[in-house]
Amino acid sequence: MFSKSRINEPGPKAQTETDKAKSTEMTAMSKPAGDYAPNPTRAKPAASVLSSDLTITGNIKTTGDIQVEGVVEGDIRAHLLTVGETATIKGEITADDVVVNGRVVGRVRGLKVRLTSTARVEGDIIHKTIAIESGAHFEGSVQRAEDPLANGGMAKLAPPLPNGE
Repeated sequence: MFSKSRINEPGPKAQTETDKAKSTEMTAMSKPAGDYAPNPTRAKPAASVLSSDLTITGNIKTTGDIQVEGVVEGDIRAHLLTVGETATIKGEITADDVVVNGRVVGRVRGLKVRLTSTARVEGDIIHKTIAIESGAHFEGSVQRAEDPLANGGMAKLAPPLPNGE
């Protein structure tokens, strides 16, 4: 006589999985083709790769990631830049993250800069954090800055440590 079934209770009816699928299908079919909105949860695109047989003369600018295996004669601006072991870059590098495995002739500016054991850098490095592996070749100066990505290369230098350290 008494049961806990909610079948006959007033109020909104819970959708079954079949009803949900039909509802989603109908919504997708009812949208005009011109009203496409990209899905904001899409996966991040893969890094662009410049192969070892490629030589670029000119500047490169991207908000994404780039991996250079060839030769670039010009400045590079990216989110993450990986300089491959066979790569040579002659110009300024500006990126949030920089990993150097190859050769760079020019200034490097980045929040995180890493020189691996195969790196050869001839130029100044302006960074927030830096890591230099044993075996890396580096000629130039290193400066820590709170904002190494500031335009014009005149980044605000970090305040000196107490006690002159």
